[in-house]
Amino acid sequence: MLETGTTQSSLSRLSGVRQPSISGFLSEKVEMSDDQLDRLLCCMGFRLEVVRRPVVPELNRSERRSWRLHRQLSIMLTRETLDEWRPTLDLNLDRLSERVTGQPHERNLERWRELVERGDLLGLHRLLTGLDRDSIEMREVSPMSGLLTQEQRRQVLEQVS
Repeated sequence: MLETGTTQSSLSRLSGVRQPSISGFLSEKVEMSDDQLDRLLCCMGFRLEVVRRPVVPELNRSERRSWRLHRQLSIMLTRETLDEWRPTLDLNLDRLSERVTGQPHERNLERWRELVERGDLLGLHRLLTGLDRDSIEMREVSPMSGLLTQEQRRQVLEQVS
């Protein structure tokens, strides 16, 4: 905007994107879709280029260990294993509900409970293997303990650096 001398109000008129949205984006309070951002850039003589490449996430040792253990559970997760695991999951959810306080943990426990009750395999797989902050926080209150054997846990944890 500085390079082209474009103001928020003129950019709003040119692009059709509301000025408060532009302001919120510039102050990093609002996310914009690639389409919106491309529209804004086009109005200033630029275009958006999105580059897709794998990025190694920055996880601490505990987060990496948790991801590896949960990834192993995701490998094992099927409709049948979910049915077998359900009593343990329900017991773990009840136990965690008694101990956990505060947000986002209470809300995350409720999300786990809903996913298990619905039998949402895709949602469970995403949380078990996700590397986004939401998935990492969900795993902090995971009801998946006691599902891997000690040998399975040992094998997985030997891989953690």
